[in-house]
Amino acid sequence: MNIGLTALQPYPFERLNALLRGSPPADIKTIPLTIGEPQHPPPLRVTDLLAEHAALVGKYPTTAGRASLRTTIARWLEQRFSLITVDADQQVLPLNGTREGLFALAQTVVTQGQPGAVISPNPFYQIYEGAALLAGSTPLFVNCVDRHGFTPDFSQITPDQWQACQILYICTPGNPAGAVLSTSQLQHLITLAQEHDFVIASDECYSEIYPNEDDPPPGLLGAAAAMGVADYRNCLCFHSLSKRSNLPGLRSGFVAGDSRWIERFRRYRTYHGCAMPTHHQVASEWAWSDELHVVENRARYRDKFNAVLPIISKVMTTPVPDAGFYLWPETPIDDEAFASELWHRTGVSVLPGRYLARDTPEGNPGAMRIRIALVAERELCVEAVERMANNLQQGW
Repeated sequence: MNIGLTALQPYPFERLNALLRGSPPADIKTIPLTIGEPQHPPPLRVTDLLAEHAALVGKYPTTAGRASLRTTIARWLEQRFSLITVDADQQVLPLNGTREGLFALAQTVVTQGQPGAVISPNPFYQIYEGAALLAGSTPLFVNCVDRHGFTPDFSQITPDQWQACQILYICTPGNPAGAVLSTSQLQHLITLAQEHDFVIASDECYSEIYPNEDDPPPGLLGAAAAMGVADYRNCLCFHSLSKRSNLPGLRSGFVAGDSRWIERFRRYRTYHGCAMPTHHQVASEWAWSDELHVVENRARYRDKFNAVLPIISKVMTTPVPDAGFYLWPETPIDDEAFASELWHRTGVSVLPGRYLARDTPEGNPGAMRIRIALVAERELCVEAVERMANNLQQGW
């Protein structure tokens, strides 16, 4: 048995289900704000294309995917991040969502048994830790706290730790706080990656949900190109249609960047057997080529933030995220106790922050916070935070 399996911890939502045993009063409609699963309707053109091309299920898809899909992705990257060129054949690889790719990359890059081979933010997307453990390593966590703008404090990492690193996972915009790494911060990491020869795996799945249409978050490849790293050496970015296009069930994303690692990853995935279904690829081409539905999607999230923040900010210290669709407020009591009490009093479920992080000598950076996913429709999000605010005003 892979010994890493014994080190895997229960997924946050397993812990949440155990915490929220019992039901709120029967006359209360429950409102889940826990899972980052978009509830906005998917684009009709995507569902139409899936139906129109359903017969393609009779064909084996290729690991590299359709040339037209890779080309569409390359052109999107060039436009979105002001890149001069992206080689669709050598620098792009379709994925069955970023989750699958972020996990599998570690199996390609990490030397089995290499101590300190993976560095991860803390809090973090649980896949980073699982990928490290099942690749035979133990992740080194870098805390993301308020005083550092909820971005990882990489000044904590020693030169020896950078030298041992083989993959650095970053998430920008971040989950859960929505913090965005600046171009200069990304370029600092790229310099370190060149010096110590590790791969940066930049999880950018929230990059298309941001408040200002004139100020989109920067990305790893754009930062590399701006500093003259035209081949994106040691840089891999991951993007998905799940959040951008409200298509979590399509399982469609991609990885792009350093052609050396794209080729190695393609070889791994050929044996892994995870090629994207061809009719999903056809629908994905449309989704990556259309920006109108994405602009409309951002406007809906913007409207929800504008409606919710004035309410919750009156009763909880709530940082305004740079991007994404989460809130990361402080809790007046222990975050687990708060989530349980909130559920049983109001029927609103939120995720305790400690479930997204690990204990460190400096403490658990998720403790005394909750993650609120503003994925439901506006009216439900407003009702949920109103219930929360009313109960907090009554005293806990």
